[in-house]
Amino acid sequence: MTNPVTITAPEGVPFIEIVREFDAPVAAVYNAYADPALVKQWLGPNGYDMQLEEYELRDGGRYRYVHVDPQGNEYAFNGVFHKARTDELIIQTFEWEGMPDFVSLETARFEDLGDGRSRVTGWSVFPSVEARDGMVENGMETGVVEGYERLDALLA
Repeated sequence: MTNPVTITAPEGVPFIEIVREFDAPVAAVYNAYADPALVKQWLGPNGYDMQLEEYELRDGGRYRYVHVDPQGNEYAFNGVFHKARTDELIIQTFEWEGMPDFVSLETARFEDLGDGRSRVTGWSVFPSVEARDGMVENGMETGVVEGYERLDALLA
């Protein structure tokens, strides 16, 4: 059994909070966010091929990747890493190219819970409630939940 994901999207506010605990040390979880070869294995929904075109986790680094569904439809995402602090914090921009010009600011905090467990708390702030709702309505939750399930398998 995997740990649950808590996703909170308060009505009328362009904000999402995602909280997930892992049965793995914080260093292993952070590394899975930092290593492009690992990111490619867990990020996004099941059954999609991930084409990682660019991924440089450092202050000022960039990323771009494309998820390809089984029918061949492509969903591209890009952003810039504002801050990356090992085992502690990642702050980045995030743009789904299916909704161009709606860039969100995302923060992921990594927390050591002791006994080899950790928690990742993510906050996303969107330019509008409509932009946030567009992400929610286009499968964000499925991608997050399934991706974290694959991350569990990588960390086992």
